[in-house]
Amino acid sequence: MSAQVGTGSVALALVGNGRMGRALVAALPGAAGPFGRGFDGAGFEAVLLAVPDAQIAIAASLVSAGRMVGHCSGALGLDVLGPHESFGMHPLMTVTQAGATFEGAGAAVAGSTSTALAYAYRLARELGMSAVELADDDRAAYHAAASVASNFLVTLEDAAETLLRTTGADRRLLVPLVRAAVENWAALGGPQALTGPIARGDDATVARQRAAIEERTPELLALFDTMCIATRALATRRPR
Repeated sequence: MSAQVGTGSVALALVGNGRMGRALVAALPGAAGPFGRGFDGAGFEAVLLAVPDAQIAIAASLVSAGRMVGHCSGALGLDVLGPHESFGMHPLMTVTQAGATFEGAGAAVAGSTSTALAYAYRLARELGMSAVELADDDRAAYHAAASVASNFLVTLEDAAETLLRTTGADRRLLVPLVRAAVENWAALGGPQALTGPIARGDDATVARQRAAIEERTPELLALFDTMCIATRALATRRPR
């Protein structure tokens, strides 16, 4: 069994039946799978592992020699793929149970050879993503930045929703504000996009906010205080 991906003649198999594996198979025309983690790559020229980071080395070791082997990890380098000609292709996009839309997203790519790197770039193009080559030493910082930008943002919005529920309103009230704030950050960068009482130097309003949080959701007080400190530091970078 084989499948062709892209303009070249490399037959690609996806390993890993989680969210990422299923989303990639759905989005890559001709990709086969997803196969289980014991798959040896028989009948394919390339195998892309969409498995948890802790399982990548084991899954790679089970793939027969002579095939390119890649992973979708944002945090790990190519060393976990062992002696294979290897590549990395990490879609910088959140994937839910409903899947993902990769078109327009970023991607981090790497390759142990020029052929493997070119193949990683090709996969990213097939998905409609904009790829950048990333060195192994930069992976942890890159992945941390992605976690802050996506995971931590969700945590903050959940905190905002928790506080808002004490007023009887729900998160739908906040959604347009959140979208506008993200779009402003994307267009202008953090210092220019910052608004609100801290940016205005309105300490009295911030104090009233803090008192309300302490009374209604005290479990969020430490987070609020930490974010106030960080936001004040950001405000000092705003052009005068």
